[in-house]
Order: sequence, then structure tokens, then C-alpha cells
Amino acid sequence: LMDREQLGSTGIGGGIGIPHGKLKQLESLALGFGLSQKGVDFESMDNKPTHIFFLLVTPENSTGLHLKMLARISKILKHDQFKEKLLNAVNSDEIFSIIKEEDDEF
Repeated sequence: LMDREQLGSTGIGGGIGIPHGKLKQLESLALGFGLSQKGVDFESMDNKPTHIFFLLVTPENSTGLHLKMLARISKILKHDQFKEKLLNAVNSDEIFSIIKEEDDEF
């Protein structure tokens, strides 16, 4: 992930970061989520703090899956109400429910 970030920040702006990479040893995709109320300097395109992070790591030979997941994450993050719900979530169970509900719509 650090090697990927050195190529250019995955902070896409609007308070969102989607760090992603591939690992040779990985057998299936791994997805993580992070939330910072304060915001993190993630060298985003808009130079504003990043609050919502989706971390994606896929096996090295899974380019199609990698691109499909990046597109899916990007698509759901275009919904302002979804982002607002995430920012106001109080625990991991609520975050999981918010993401699951949004993802089930696609």
C-alpha cells in the first residue's frame, strides 16, 4: 500500500480515500473501512482532510476483481446521504449496517 501511495495519493477528494493494492500471497480480496471524525491529511486531490477510508487489497493476479471493487466503492461513495450516515455512525455495527444497506441496493 505504501508503494502504491508513493505513485500518487488515493485520496480522491470530498473527504474520501481509497487506498488499494495487490499482494502475491493473498488468496482472496480483503476490504477494510476506517473513519476519522477529525480528518487525516491524505494528500487528497482537493487538499482537504480525508474522513472516510475504504481499504482494498486483492490477489496479485486479479486485475478484473480489483477494478470491479474499486468501481463499486466509488459508485456508492457518490451518494452524499451514505457518506453522511457513515460520518455520523457511532460504532462498527452501525457502520457495517450502513454499508450493507447501501451495497444491497446495487
